[in-house]
Amino acid sequence: MESIERDIKENTSNQSLSSYEMGRDDVNVICTYGKISVWFGRQTPEVVVGRILISISRIDKSAVHEVEIVCPFEKITEYESHGYVLVSYAKCEGGYRATFHIPFYNKKALFFFAEHIVRKLQQRDVKIDIYWNGDDSDITRLTEHLKEIDDWKVKNINYKDSSKEKQEK
Repeated sequence: MESIERDIKENTSNQSLSSYEMGRDDVNVICTYGKISVWFGRQTPEVVVGRILISISRIDKSAVHEVEIVCPFEKITEYESHGYVLVSYAKCEGGYRATFHIPFYNKKALFFFAEHIVRKLQQRDVKIDIYWNGDDSDITRLTEHLKEIDDWKVKNINYKDSSKEKQEK
């Protein structure tokens, strides 16, 4: 792991990261500019779910996950009381289709979101996308936080091809 991190630091001086993949057998995290995609396998322990979400919130408080929920109108305020931010809602078959942002600066929302993920994991794998403002240094800092999780490793690193960028301009 140390040599991979050293390679990142050496390569980022002349190249930008395109994607950075890390995790373990039951979790996969892919970081790019603008988005973090996380896959949680059914066997992912609760503590790992929590540590990943908290680590992301420590690096970028502006990170957000968007979720669409169909529920009775009264439930919308319940989600808001847990820190979810209502973006839009519309009447639909089965109730109301509500779109919420889950802000990573709000610990209450993050805790409620983690509980939701853990409940889903009892039935199936879970994939989430988190929108953030991370750059190379934020990805490196996130890696530092996450490498404390048992068996955590870097899986793949892709760099932007600067020669392609020059040709396209």
